[in-house]
Amino acid sequence: MHEFKTRHPFLTDLMVFTAGALLPLAFAPFNFWPLAILLPVVLLWSWDGAAPRRAARRGGLFGLGAYGFGIYWIFISLHDYGHAPAPFAALATFAVVLLMALYLAALGGLVNRWGPPPGPVRGLLVIPALWTLLDWVRSWLFTGFPWLALGYSQTDSPLGNLAPCLGVFGVGWAVLLSAGLLQTVLHSVNGRERLGWAGLLAMLWIGAWGLGQIVWVTPAGTPLRVALVQGNIAQDQKWQPNALDETLSRYVQLSLPEHGRSDVIIWPETAIPAFLEEVRPFVAALAGEAKKAQVDYITGIPTGSWETGIFHNSIIGIGRSPGLYHKRRLLVFGEYLPLRPLFLFFRHWVDIPMADFTAGEREQPLFRAGGQPVGLSICFEAVFGSEIRRALPDATWLINISNDAWFKDSLAPHQHLQIARMRALEVGRYMARATNTGVSAIIDERGRIRMRGPQFEAEVIRGEVQPLQGLTPYARFGDWPTVSLMLGLLGLGWFNIRRLITSTLLDLSF
Repeated sequence: MHEFKTRHPFLTDLMVFTAGALLPLAFAPFNFWPLAILLPVVLLWSWDGAAPRRAARRGGLFGLGAYGFGIYWIFISLHDYGHAPAPFAALATFAVVLLMALYLAALGGLVNRWGPPPGPVRGLLVIPALWTLLDWVRSWLFTGFPWLALGYSQTDSPLGNLAPCLGVFGVGWAVLLSAGLLQTVLHSVNGRERLGWAGLLAMLWIGAWGLGQIVWVTPAGTPLRVALVQGNIAQDQKWQPNALDETLSRYVQLSLPEHGRSDVIIWPETAIPAFLEEVRPFVAALAGEAKKAQVDYITGIPTGSWETGIFHNSIIGIGRSPGLYHKRRLLVFGEYLPLRPLFLFFRHWVDIPMADFTAGEREQPLFRAGGQPVGLSICFEAVFGSEIRRALPDATWLINISNDAWFKDSLAPHQHLQIARMRALEVGRYMARATNTGVSAIIDERGRIRMRGPQFEAEVIRGEVQPLQGLTPYARFGDWPTVSLMLGLLGLGWFNIRRLITSTLLDLSF
């Protein structure tokens, strides 16, 4: 195989790109999660014996394939709904894909320039730890975009059981460790060695399965009856002024039959497509009906005023438990412009309604819904475990509202739902997720979907949410144990390299 790489570098590069292009199949909606382990083996194999520059190129090619086919839907939001010219939308999408691919290019270059030679230290200590650290860096650098982190692919696999302890990045490390062990098994020269590495791989998976038998949380009251109202308002009609009355009427007509049947009724992100000050009479009338029916409404709505020039993407509570929450983690370019003087040109090419929000305060009062404290998140915030765990330990359940109509019938809504499932699994809480066009769902504390609605239909998804108390290790400590473990493994790998070099020099001196 080494001879093949040497004699056919172009074919090897093509194999690496193809492996990356197939990686999105490991994620929702396809859920072929074993591919998240098998496909990185191709990349690890291509790096063995390669020059640093070629290793960086192959890492970049793997990333271009993975993100090019995995987040192509950025083009849809920019072109179809942002009305950007196709060349500009394609260029902007490629820029994001290229930025994501550069992380893997950097990984390949670093490992092959300064890392250990091919072998167990490299494949089991250095590469899984460094890849995981780069995924973590990707979650906060340049505001963060950790989409397609490998751990998300494992929501339905035994490795997903690591999430309550180590979070999504710890799950991703286990995926890469599995890939490294598999590569080591394939490269082993004798049966006993091969059996030993295979045994370690089996122990990893059995240990992950065993963690899944631990119960981290306990009930905190009786189940709540929840209704998720999916309005299915077309994105190109949502913000039209003449569509407001029809939109509000649709949500009310879907919701009123739930009075007496549900404790909490949840509408999606910006379900009310007008500023709160502009629809005060409507909100007051709905609050009156909600109080009579003894029900809580939770809905997305923009808030702010032209006088102050400050606007928020918000959630309001209507009825028995009024409240106000402002989105804390905004989507770059979609909800605000970073470094405005440098990127002001973006506004000339892309027309995105409500794209000048201000982030909410880091600490905000906890909502109550159905008589229970609840942790709230809006759309993109669900991508960050650090945001979701902020409401714990007080919150006994979670609500996420979103509007995935921006992406039509692409992979994005399904990937977004899988990310939300990981958040519920990490912190051990039920999550009710209401979206405009789907996928709306009720997710339990194990990340399993209890109820799920159809896409692109006006629908009410009903189900029960069990309030829970207690903390998983991830909810208590966040990502830092995983980050510390990765740094320790890198240090151990470096120590082995230094010890190898030192022993070699000592042998030569004698």
